Amino acid sequence: MPLDRVRALLAQPLIPNPQGDWDLGRDPPPPADRLTPAAVLMAISNEADPQLLLTRRTAHLKRHAGQVAFPGGRQDEGDAGLIATALREAEEEVAMPADVVEVLGTLDPYRTGTGFIVTPVVGVVPPGLELRADPGEVDTLFHVPLAHVIDPANHVQESAMWQGRQRQYWTIRHDRFHIWGATAGMIVAFSQRLAAVR
Repeated sequence: MPLDRVRALLAQPLIPNPQGDWDLGRDPPPPADRLTPAAVLMAISNEADPQLLLTRRTAHLKRHAGQVAFPGGRQDEGDAGLIATALREAEEEVAMPADVVEVLGTLDPYRTGTGFIVTPVVGVVPPGLELRADPGEVDTLFHVPLAHVIDPANHVQESAMWQGRQRQYWTIRHDRFHIWGATAGMIVAFSQRLAAVR
């Protein structure tokens, strides 16, 4: 999976197509103004077989404990914008310096079932970066091949009871890691965008 398609996708303005955890269900999503702005960094290594950086959250967190996620979080008042939010969070969570990230652009905002509207920021980083997980937030950091996670053959819909209702959600498996929920949903949306790039 060369990075040329990723660069081509983000070199042109995207027609907005908001995504979210509600896409697989019948209920309408909440209005965007009721959701908390947040951003995540989709950091892709610049190499022949590009790798996508993911983290597994620590088990003691109040939100998203133990889940696989991109580095990221809610927008702070001092952030210059959502790109700045993603870069700040990546530096805090995995010690990734902002100046090593070549920001290519942003993808469609993603509305989560936990009350956030998340902007994925796509960036290219050098391979082999020495990163360090913040033990207060991140249990493990790891990489997955971009080609694997964007392959529709690896996107599986599952269901579970959540807040008293049966909910559908995306899952992507790689080795011992189970990517699901909003993180998988953002990857699926990214994959669908890339499929239109020839």
